[in-house]
Amino acid sequence: MIKFPVRFLWGAATSAYQVEGDNVFADWWHWEKSSGQKEVSGSASQHYRYFEEDFNSAKLLHHTCHRLSIEWSRVEPYENQFSAKEIAHYIDVITALRERNIQPIVTLHHFTNPEWLSRLGGWEHTSARNYFSRYVEKIVEALCDKVRYWIPVNEPMVYVYHAYVAGIWPPQKKSLRVSQAVAGNLLDAHDQAYKLIHEIYRKKDLPAPLVGTAHHMQAFAACRPTLRNKLGVYLRDSLFNLGFVKKLCRMRSLDFIGVNYYTRGLVETRGWGIRNLLLDFCRQQHSRLDKNDLGWDIYPQGIYESLLKLRKFKLPVFITENGICTHDDAQRWEFIASHLKCVAAAMEKGVDVQGYIYWSLLDNYEWDKGFGPRFGLIHVDYRSGKRTIRESARKFAMVCQTGEL
Repeated sequence: MIKFPVRFLWGAATSAYQVEGDNVFADWWHWEKSSGQKEVSGSASQHYRYFEEDFNSAKLLHHTCHRLSIEWSRVEPYENQFSAKEIAHYIDVITALRERNIQPIVTLHHFTNPEWLSRLGGWEHTSARNYFSRYVEKIVEALCDKVRYWIPVNEPMVYVYHAYVAGIWPPQKKSLRVSQAVAGNLLDAHDQAYKLIHEIYRKKDLPAPLVGTAHHMQAFAACRPTLRNKLGVYLRDSLFNLGFVKKLCRMRSLDFIGVNYYTRGLVETRGWGIRNLLLDFCRQQHSRLDKNDLGWDIYPQGIYESLLKLRKFKLPVFITENGICTHDDAQRWEFIASHLKCVAAAMEKGVDVQGYIYWSLLDNYEWDKGFGPRFGLIHVDYRSGKRTIRESARKFAMVCQTGEL
């Protein structure tokens, strides 16, 4: 039997755009239609309407924390015009969590931007950092008495990769030069937000907040042990897995490290160019590991390997996302249990892991993949809005309740 610490936080996550529905002022809302996506977000999981019911389920499942995001485009639908109605809504959301003794962990940017910001060039310009700070100040001022944990930017390197390297997400650019500028602006935005949040709490004489990052990490492995593939693994591990965290630590802008872990990537480079070294992957299906519904390798050992790499930073760590999209609920529970065993193993090696947050509480709109992938502990009927708690959620609930696996 594995026993986790008494104060260990247990929960699940959501992101506003993926679950709320009808975020009509977001850049994604417009892009979905203009780019011809097969499935648009629409009313999504209707969480904007059903959040209290969803939090009742989280309480029933013995969750002690919940990671959520604020939709910037709702709060500031037009430049420098903030919506008192939507700020009040998010106050209600956070209050609902607090009333159920669930610790809110608030993300301020989860991939989407206000459409007005995108029209101004989005994160390609340094001005985005100041727009973001203005929004951060507004939200933190409204919620600081109810929130201790803040995450300014979710998975910055995933955003950079999908939007500016692979060109899959809006604004669909493929430029390493522009991607570097965007990454730098997101880094500075986090740093500014970190300092601003701490300053607000000091001025209000509140206990110090904890401001961290939700950083995506992937276990990279060479498909064949060639020098070129090994170099590709090294570069991806250095740049994608560790680069952003190293910089934030040097800036002293992290109180904790959040890890989002899902899968392993098999590196098979087809040339010595920088794009080959950073982007090429195995296309021959050499991996014999089990897969989720998106074809991603299931590799629990990777979360252990990732956590050990963070030990040198000597900061508290949270698993801020870890989950599987599958129509086989038994596979979902096996995924959770196997990854928790590896988290416990990393803790035995000295990694200060303080919480585990499953992705996701609800089935949701999975970006360019639409509604097909089902990550939720809770099944959502997208037509009726009906929620059904899965058996895997009940098994996970026993771990949350007892701290034992």
